[in-house]
Amino acid sequence: MNLLFVADVSIQHVIGGAERVLYEQTTRLAARGHRVQLLTRRLPEHRRECETIGGVAEIRCGFDRSGFPGELLRSWRRVRRVWSALNAQARIDAVNLHQPVTAYGLLPQARAAAIPWVYTCHSLGFEEYLSRHPAARGIGRLGRRIQAALRRHIERRVIGACNHVLVLSDYTRAKLARSYRATAGRIRVIPGGVDLERFQPSADKAAVRRRLGLPERSFVLLTVRNLVPRMGIANLVEAFRSAAKEAPDLMLVVGGEGPLRRPLEEQAAALRLDGRLRFTGFIPEAQLAAYLQAADLFVLPSADLEGFGMVTLEALASGLPVIGTPIGGTVEILNRLDPRLLLDDIRPESIARGILSFRNELSTSESCVREWSRRCRRFVESNYSWERNITELETLFAACGRKSRRLLAGHEGG
Repeated sequence: MNLLFVADVSIQHVIGGAERVLYEQTTRLAARGHRVQLLTRRLPEHRRECETIGGVAEIRCGFDRSGFPGELLRSWRRVRRVWSALNAQARIDAVNLHQPVTAYGLLPQARAAAIPWVYTCHSLGFEEYLSRHPAARGIGRLGRRIQAALRRHIERRVIGACNHVLVLSDYTRAKLARSYRATAGRIRVIPGGVDLERFQPSADKAAVRRRLGLPERSFVLLTVRNLVPRMGIANLVEAFRSAAKEAPDLMLVVGGEGPLRRPLEEQAAALRLDGRLRFTGFIPEAQLAAYLQAADLFVLPSADLEGFGMVTLEALASGLPVIGTPIGGTVEILNRLDPRLLLDDIRPESIARGILSFRNELSTSESCVREWSRRCRRFVESNYSWERNITELETLFAACGRKSRRLLAGHEGG
């Protein structure tokens, strides 16, 4: 099949869950012999307009930043020109849209083209915007509301133009149905996956810790998140302070960047956690597996909008137990493995209790650690491989394509 993906992000650098899903799906479909192209926005770090990444041709469309709304109108015209050129070279069999802004320029084509159009919803765009831009006063508050309303309008129109909508969790499916009144028959849950070769338990945790400069005798807690309010890192820092009073061997490693990094560092300093709490900044893809192998417990303190949680699967695949707040898709993953992994709520007291409970359990014996590691690994192997995800996606494209061709043949015959 000749497949076109359209997104607002690039697969050149995987910096979050959306990029991870897009990278894995496009490159793995290409590895199965499909022709896969990705149309996305040209970002400041891009040096070329087109680049092949993992067998995928990533075409970057320039977005005019000189003004608004002229910026978007001009950009969408460019997107349509690129579509026309690609479709003229070789007829596109199916389109998969990830994120709505770039895709909005293709609404006329979505209505006219007799091929399947599929939208993958990672999270609701307007909610993501509101979570990243806290409430302001005066004109700032008005601008925030206008921006959120525009994003909601764009996403609603894009979703309405598609034949099918894919989500990673039942949580996102329910939100999608409530916010955009998408009918149940159009929404399909295909959970995300994990690279089972890249993320594996280590046979020598001490050696990994030495390489990362982590103390060998500490009980290391790890979280890897974008440092924005909805991730709940401030609650985790407060919980760590409380738990560390009872367990002096605890150490917390926080990986990630974002607008809250300095306030969080100031919070840690005020709580006198220097030396026991380490902010690593953004952890590159090449080092993420090592950090997961080095830790004793992963903590997911999300306060809101946890659509799925790719890092949860990556930690479990590494044999690392995960405790998480009962938010969004985290419930669907951890509850299936062991309900004890779910914390009572998002409060620091609840997070601290969970940390101490698992620290005490895992510190009893090496056999306990090994058993948890085996359970976590077996769980993702059985339920969350990328091969399963790609097979379901491939089957959907093929079935939709056959239906579209029958409808087109019937129309031309009539």
